[in-house]
Amino acid sequence: MLFELGKKIREERKHRKLSQAQVAAALGMSRTTISQIEMGTVQDIGVRKLIRVLEYLGLELQVRAAGAPPTLEELRSEQP
Repeated sequence: MLFELGKKIREERKHRKLSQAQVAAALGMSRTTISQIEMGTVQDIGVRKLIRVLEYLGLELQVRAAGAPPTLEELRSEQP
């Protein structure tokens, strides 16, 4: 799950043509932390910090039941 979240963050950052260093500087974090979030290898990150990254990139965190099928909106957003 953390890997998928990181992948979406990386995709949006690249879509906005931002470097990890730019995101890190804007949020007062290290570039290493941003890299670890994107790779899904971050050892310890608070929810507030993660939400700051998501908000900076115009993303939001949603909660749904485990194993639930994707919504129509999610399927549409995955199409090129």
